[in-house]
Amino acid sequence: MKEVAKNVYQIALFPRSGINCYVIDDILVDAGIKSSANKILNAIKHSDITKHVLTHAHPDHQGASSIVCTKRNIPLLTSVIEKEHAESGKVIYDYPNNRHWIAKFQQRYWAGSGHKVSHLLREGDEVGSFTVIETPGHSKGHISLFREKDGVLIVGDTLVNMNLLTTISGLHEPPGLFTTDRIENRKSIHKLFNLKPKILCFGHGSVLYDKGEFETFMAKL
Repeated sequence: MKEVAKNVYQIALFPRSGINCYVIDDILVDAGIKSSANKILNAIKHSDITKHVLTHAHPDHQGASSIVCTKRNIPLLTSVIEKEHAESGKVIYDYPNNRHWIAKFQQRYWAGSGHKVSHLLREGDEVGSFTVIETPGHSKGHISLFREKDGVLIVGDTLVNMNLLTTISGLHEPPGLFTTDRIENRKSIHKLFNLKPKILCFGHGSVLYDKGEFETFMAKL
């Protein structure tokens, strides 16, 4: 684990931070793909993790959730809308084209088993030292997490900080193939920008210590 802010740790599950999960306080946020389980469990083996939160139940975020929750005997928390997918393990069904071969591949090889959700999260709820921000669009029930005192933002996939094909760093909207409602997601990007975050932690891409990059991106958006 790499400490990226006070009590915030990044677990890079793929090279070049292609897929990330995070530990905030005593909470695991997201869990990569199914085969990420051992890497996550090894990373947190000396940590007192008490719960697991999903920003959204897509295959590259809930893949190892059931394994980690079962092995560590910790509860799973999601937004109200993501609960159904997290519990069923059917996690591509709000993709715009869930019959696309990439979607089918992700469901078969990346998605994990469903797992019972113990608690539902809504706008304004506290998750450790962070606050839940509802950011729908990439998925219907997507959430982000924000710590106002130092501006740390767990973005999820509302934005990505890499080109997912070339892996070159830079702010982008998430790919349309996996985004339920691109217009709604843009509204959520604006919502996050208005929080004035200082440190942005993405599901895909390296952590951004913002020096104006977000504002430049918004001007182009």
